Amino acid sequence: MRAARLIKMVLLLQSRPSMTGADLARELEVSERTITRDAQALSEAGVPVYADRGRTGGYRLIGGYHTRLTGLARGEAEALFLSGVPGALREMGLDDISSVARLKVSAALLPSLRDAQDSAAQRFHLDAPGWYHEPETPELLPVVAEAVWGDRMLSTRYRRQGADTERELAPYGLVLKAGVWYLCACSRGTFRVYRIDRFVSAEPLQERFVRDGSFDLPGFWEAQAAQFARSLLRARIVVRLSADGARLLPGAVDRAAAREAIEAAGPADERGALTVTLAVESEEVAFSQLLVLGPEAEVLEPASLRDRFSEAAARMRALYT
Repeated sequence: MRAARLIKMVLLLQSRPSMTGADLARELEVSERTITRDAQALSEAGVPVYADRGRTGGYRLIGGYHTRLTGLARGEAEALFLSGVPGALREMGLDDISSVARLKVSAALLPSLRDAQDSAAQRFHLDAPGWYHEPETPELLPVVAEAVWGDRMLSTRYRRQGADTERELAPYGLVLKAGVWYLCACSRGTFRVYRIDRFVSAEPLQERFVRDGSFDLPGFWEAQAAQFARSLLRARIVVRLSADGARLLPGAVDRAAAREAIEAAGPADERGALTVTLAVESEEVAFSQLLVLGPEAEVLEPASLRDRFSEAAARMRALYT
């Protein structure tokens, strides 16, 4: 642990002209007294760390000293490609690796380019979780992530519909969707998707698996997500939409279902309204979704859903009369 910290300290000093003890302590998450001891240890090991005294002082490397430690290890290189998602790295337990990788890259750059990392961070930030939901990191995520990066088989117990199932999985990849973590894994020759917060236990095995070179994680996830979304749309309703209603429909219901319904609709009537047959999850869900369109959408079928909107409209009228 200390050796890694010393390397990180050298790389920090190599990437900047000078750093105060407080700055180094904050970056390395130790006390300033520990920084003093680490600087002494580096000096005794032949690294020319110089400490300037006084209020404007700090630590610096003298004589243009450069380490030969800037070559990226495989794990660091892989983590670097994920450096745009710091929250996800932290949850997977890869933030330390990513930090060292970024320092190595920074140390290898020309001095005029060493602010590139901070410059980029001020121009792009990814906030993956959806609004109004406080994301929770699954307890077993770091264990599963370690198996994914190491191509190691996982012995798991997975809870679905109140029952636990034991499986050995080949963990191919992780997906973070709207703040929820999923594992794409192969079990008995079939690829499936598992919610990581439903794992009751997960233990990496010594056995490693050989990846199928044809497996495409983004493509697999896209297909699975589309299939899942379509499987939820079990009911059909008929709706008359105004021109504004047709424009707003994709933002209120499943976007693909809205697009298909509008494309399959006949010509607009004399008032410019379209009559569409829309796939929805249920009458309950359709009611809450279409309610936001107000008078721009009129439910024609089924009668039970139309009656529900009629009742809601009467109650609204009573409130505002």
